[in-house]
Amino acid sequence: MIPTITPRELKDRFDKGNKLFLLDVREPWEYALAKLDGSHLIPLGTLPHSLGKLDRNTEIVAYCHHGMRSADAAGFLLQQGYTSVKNLVGGIDAWSVQIDPTVPRYR
Repeated sequence: MIPTITPRELKDRFDKGNKLFLLDVREPWEYALAKLDGSHLIPLGTLPHSLGKLDRNTEIVAYCHHGMRSADAAGFLLQQGYTSVKNLVGGIDAWSVQIDPTVPRYR
């Protein structure tokens, strides 16, 4: 089972000043439309070749549009030995609906 975090839990963690690595696994065109501040774009297809960009000692929160690709990314990272990885439930779309309506929604 992939560990998850809800948009509200993520917002609360940010508000407390927690340092998290936001891993955006969407495509560059999606990232250009909408992103979470401070996130790092590593499209899912390039993740296996980009592990050197990730710190195994930092908590990673993966997100995508609705949470499916980021669940795959989180599962992959856990298989690679990363121990502190979570998937953002509902992705950036849920973030926009539940937390920050200024983040554009798209199809």
